[in-house]
Amino acid sequence: MDYSGFKAEVYKLSGIDLNAYKEKQMLRRIDSLISRNAFTGYIDFIDELKINQRLYNDFINYLTINVSEFYRNPGQWEVLEKEILPKLLDKNKNIKIWSSAASTGDEPYTLVMVLNKFLPLDRIKILATDIDKEALAKAKTGVYAERSIKGLPKTYFDKYFQKCGEDSYRVIEDVKRCVEFKQMNLLSDKYPEALDLIVCRNVLIYFTEEAKDSIYKKFNRSLVDDGILFVGSTEQIIGSQKYDFKAIKTFFYQKSKV
Repeated sequence: MDYSGFKAEVYKLSGIDLNAYKEKQMLRRIDSLISRNAFTGYIDFIDELKINQRLYNDFINYLTINVSEFYRNPGQWEVLEKEILPKLLDKNKNIKIWSSAASTGDEPYTLVMVLNKFLPLDRIKILATDIDKEALAKAKTGVYAERSIKGLPKTYFDKYFQKCGEDSYRVIEDVKRCVEFKQMNLLSDKYPEALDLIVCRNVLIYFTEEAKDSIYKKFNRSLVDDGILFVGSTEQIIGSQKYDFKAIKTFFYQKSKV
């Protein structure tokens, strides 16, 4: 079995289309995983994935490249707090937000903490999705090692976390209740609608240009007029106008009115 055959088998097994990911990067990761688990090739590995749930879960987790931390790239969160959210909330206090690649929950919980400067917690509701069930399960527990929260401002840490182990901290229940976690595949599932803010950071760098093109168009359709897309620090959208977005700040794009 060659890599094309492997991609077809993975799609049948998981619904994940590896054709949408940058091949050189993904191929290197997969070959490394296969070698590390002492399989001789794609056929043996696929056969084991079909019967070994632990290996399958490890594979999906590895495939989806979950690297996350609270308040990642602080300068961007400050722009969100000081410039983007006030304008959105001025128009609509019942703001609808989607964290579209939520991973282990660091990003949507950070969004809650920032929003709580403007709204009480019982008025905050964030949809958080990811393709990886294992990552979502961790997100729902809300327990993190100290390294995950090292970049968080002390005021947030003191207010929203409780120590629950030698090197672990739990997000308080009032924050957890603000986030609804769901499994979702950005390439194939239906997107939510009438959103004021979509956050999609540090995931599209792994997709092909064709996949990104499709995702940006669907993001645009999901936003209300003047809604905002917030992307990661390596994901500036070149030619954003072709997706009916205009850059209003670095990493922030506003949907243009039709």
